[in-house]
Amino acid sequence: MNKFQAVGVDNTHRRKWNREEFLERARQREEQEEDGRRSKAKGPAVQRKPLKHRDYEVDLDSRLGKTQVVTPIAPLSQQAGYYCAVCECVVKDSANYLDHINGKKHQRALGMSMRVERASLQQVQERFELMKKRKVVSTFTEQDLDERILKQQQEEEERKRLRREKKKEKKEKAAEEDVEEGDADVAALMGFGGFGSSRKS
Repeated sequence: MNKFQAVGVDNTHRRKWNREEFLERARQREEQEEDGRRSKAKGPAVQRKPLKHRDYEVDLDSRLGKTQVVTPIAPLSQQAGYYCAVCECVVKDSANYLDHINGKKHQRALGMSMRVERASLQQVQERFELMKKRKVVSTFTEQDLDERILKQQQEEEERKRLRREKKKEKKEKAAEEDVEEGDADVAALMGFGGFGSSRKS
């Protein structure tokens, strides 16, 4: 036997696929996916509350103008930016913080859906009545408007007069300083230290 002859392996033909086996696998996979869909659908739907008004004021400017040392090992709540305790994240600026607390992720963490509760006719009527009671009945007349306009004009004239007086004072002060500097220059030209001092040598 020649040492370069092939020994019993024939790898020159293409692989043949068993169609029945693969059809069975596909059928099993579809059944599993359908079972998964059924199990998800059977679970109780999470009932979330509708959106409601915030009952607190968002604090955006308590740390305005203050300095803070930032270290990489500090906890999230002490890092630079705005910390959200609900989502445990830090947002770098106030605009993004407002977007975050008004966004879907934050509202879901609070247990609210992004839907708004529809108001009934009775609720709307009650709200109108409340607004009518809150509204102060004012006896505003044209005479009141004329008085307010006159008062504003007088205040504006007073401000202009004060500005003119300040400018005038500045000019007078500058003129006095120029005169004093001029006296010192004249005294230096004449050869003595200043006017009014009689020093004997």
